[in-house]
Amino acid sequence: MKERVKIVENDTKRYPLGATPTADGMHFSFVYPGKECHLILYEQGKKRQATKIPFLPENRTGDVWNMTLKGDFQGIEYLFETDGKERSDPWARACVGRERWGDFLRAGRVPRGEALPAGEDFDWGEDKKPEIPYSETIIYRIHVRGFTKHVSSGLEPGLRGTFQGIREKIPYLKELGITTVELLPAAEFEEVMLPPPMTAGACGPDGRLNYWGYTGAALMAPKASYCAGECKEPVRALKELVKALHEAGMELVAELFFTGKESPSCALEAVRRWALDFRADGIRLTGYPPLQLIGTDPYLSRVKLFAASWEGVHQGSSRHLAEYNDGFMTDMRRFLKGDEGQLNQAAFHIRSNPERAAVINYMANNNGFTMMDMVSYNEKHNEDNGENGRDGTDRNLSWNCGAEGPSRKKQVVRLRRRQLCNAFLMLLLSQGTPLILGGDEFGRTKKGNNNSYCQDNEISWLNWNLLKTNRSLWEFVKTAIAFRKKHPVFHMEKEPVLMDYKSQGVPDLSFHGLKAWCPEFDAPCRELGVFYCGPYGRKADGSSDEYFYVAFNMHWEPREFGLPHLPKGLKWHLAADTAREPGEVFLPEGKETPLKDQKKWMAEGRSIVVFMGKQEEKCDVGSESGSISEIM
Repeated sequence: MKERVKIVENDTKRYPLGATPTADGMHFSFVYPGKECHLILYEQGKKRQATKIPFLPENRTGDVWNMTLKGDFQGIEYLFETDGKERSDPWARACVGRERWGDFLRAGRVPRGEALPAGEDFDWGEDKKPEIPYSETIIYRIHVRGFTKHVSSGLEPGLRGTFQGIREKIPYLKELGITTVELLPAAEFEEVMLPPPMTAGACGPDGRLNYWGYTGAALMAPKASYCAGECKEPVRALKELVKALHEAGMELVAELFFTGKESPSCALEAVRRWALDFRADGIRLTGYPPLQLIGTDPYLSRVKLFAASWEGVHQGSSRHLAEYNDGFMTDMRRFLKGDEGQLNQAAFHIRSNPERAAVINYMANNNGFTMMDMVSYNEKHNEDNGENGRDGTDRNLSWNCGAEGPSRKKQVVRLRRRQLCNAFLMLLLSQGTPLILGGDEFGRTKKGNNNSYCQDNEISWLNWNLLKTNRSLWEFVKTAIAFRKKHPVFHMEKEPVLMDYKSQGVPDLSFHGLKAWCPEFDAPCRELGVFYCGPYGRKADGSSDEYFYVAFNMHWEPREFGLPHLPKGLKWHLAADTAREPGEVFLPEGKETPLKDQKKWMAEGRSIVVFMGKQEEKCDVGSESGSISEIM
């Protein structure tokens, strides 16, 4: 090794932190406030040090130690040493040592950095980011490992649970109507859980894994164990996934978790790394990121950035910031199960799409119940986590529809299916950007576990057999996504202002009660009507959208809704009704059923009905009645 490299003295050039390729070698920079710092080099795959080189004091700038070496760095791995302790490089662009998922034998070992060549030897070809606006985006959130790890994914064993496995499922995502894939943390984190230092009786791993990845990580290096093949090339695998998604007209959003111990410059550089080097279309920022620094960075001004709040952060010339929190989920779950006093919040979320920052809406996320569990369990069932039920929230805002857990009772099963359809329509007919938790579209369950952070098994893995079992639910979700995409009144570019600023005769969006134009927001009320004025939604060809009226009846008993008048020549037609079976909720396009009674409709309990204003036809007269019971 000593013969392969040679130190360059009096090198005054400035380089980024970490390992940076030069014309004839490699430059290393490391932040350490102490008096001494060493660079340790290893031959690829070797346990013993090949050489240990001290940083020269004259090449120190502030707390940054610098060293430039000439030579061949192909297959070279490295660490830093301070005070006799080996330290990994937080700026490492690739790591080695954790290629095998859940390897308890290497628990606690410091991952080495890998010296990568300039450009990292990847041909992007004619790759181009889709740059899908928030109003057109449908997000699908997945765990890289859990998405395809289950044998039912149908993939070859070596591809399951990897970046390559996601690539294999792109046709499925495309068919469903997804535009954007969001990954849970996929940077190089330590999944083998170790007890805190100084813990009494602790002698090593307790057998549990940090499945989600919310822990310290080498933020600039993609996770090696998420890469298929014996020769692990996670950087290449991730880039190939991004390129394949872009070729399909889809986006990738990566979640980065910050412990708060990272320097602001390191945090910013990590986000730039994923957005610029990996060409990710968006970054979800969780933990303790420096939001002001990241949110105003000019390099990221056209990258989707998600955070719990952007309060106080200036929005640039493009609308790229989005607020991502549980507000929609908590309020709409209450509305779904019929709690009192929820109409104001429901109306707010249905309309919300602020100009300052987009909003990400979801009914379920990895932390909490899945959508199927939301309608199947009243209480959490986290016994498998080994914490005696102390972990996970007790505030699930769920309702089991009459039986705890799996049930064969037809009445319970039917009601759960209806509630799932209601939940998806609440999500997809609201103005904000919808996010679907992977597998919810076919009834994924975690058996009531609302905190599966340590469950690397069938509790967390997607069981693709449910795609056949709950095919009608999947068909409904697919149709609902297509319905949203086709009708821009449900995803306008800017938030409806509840005014008729285009002189169309009615506001862009208006709220109603059981009587048309008479909204009731009193606590006991559980009924809400939403009227959409078609001309305020413009389709891709420039034509106006149709008029729509959506009746939300979250009461357990039927309620009669008065329907607002339509412009001359239009008649109300039934477009969708969740009182039907999932596969029949939406009527076929072009075959929406005209109503016999154009003034009112009796909505079944716990149902959502969508009416479309269409041109009157002579054959429509008397062809249909005004209640779902007569249709059935």
